[in-house]
Amino acid sequence: MSEFTAQPLLKTPTVAIQDVYCRGTCRHQSAEERTAATQLVFPYRGVYVRHLGQDQAVAEANQVVFFNAAEGYSVSHPVAGGDASLTVVLSEPLLREIAPPALLRDQPRLAFRQQRLRIDARAQALVALLRHSLRQGIAEPLEAEGLALTLVQRALGPRTTHAAGASIGRQRLVDRVKLVLASDLSRRWTLAEIASEVRGSPVYLTQVFQQVEGIPLYRYQLRLRLARALDLLGQYDDLTDLSLDLGFSSHSHFSATFREAYGRTPSEFRQSALRR
Repeated sequence: MSEFTAQPLLKTPTVAIQDVYCRGTCRHQSAEERTAATQLVFPYRGVYVRHLGQDQAVAEANQVVFFNAAEGYSVSHPVAGGDASLTVVLSEPLLREIAPPALLRDQPRLAFRQQRLRIDARAQALVALLRHSLRQGIAEPLEAEGLALTLVQRALGPRTTHAAGASIGRQRLVDRVKLVLASDLSRRWTLAEIASEVRGSPVYLTQVFQQVEGIPLYRYQLRLRLARALDLLGQYDDLTDLSLDLGFSSHSHFSATFREAYGRTPSEFRQSALRR
């Protein structure tokens, strides 16, 4: 069985979109890989680590990850279960028009300066809406192109993204926390349990996480759980079961939290994305 499965969802002169699945059997760093075109990759299920020289980025549903054309990288999967991502490729002139210059390297060929940005909840919702509507054959090409451009603009927008800024040591500590959270999204982690897993002080951990990611640790975990809900909405007839499987105390708690993040209840979002 192939390690990767890529399902094309849309290809126009403006944008190409693929749904990419990885089995995640390689726990340690893979052989070096490259992409032919610059890709914006939106993980929506599972987690992996992308290695670029001495730098690394934990790729999960709170991030957009940049794969620059012809730039060598490797990946590892320290958490079992594989991963899935929506991959968006825009024409270089269009991407250069959208991307703020501060995010790009000063060179002739378009390339992003950093590996990833944290996206907001509305960008997560756009990822799910775009993926579900294309997989269901609901979205017309023009509508899908518009959604894709809105997603990229939001993912790169200075008011809706966050670029991490910290020492390598602090970034690595936060990376370890992310892997702990991703190992069991439905678990109701306590701060003491997370600190024990990463062998750090609870107080220091909360301070560093807030500094690096720009939001509190508990809210970061909540967004991961809600992003998983976006992924699974089409697989559950009873949304109460989904809420309990994701560790929410009740359907009403889940529905209120989902609506606060995405502007719609789970049932409303499912209707718009899946027509059910």
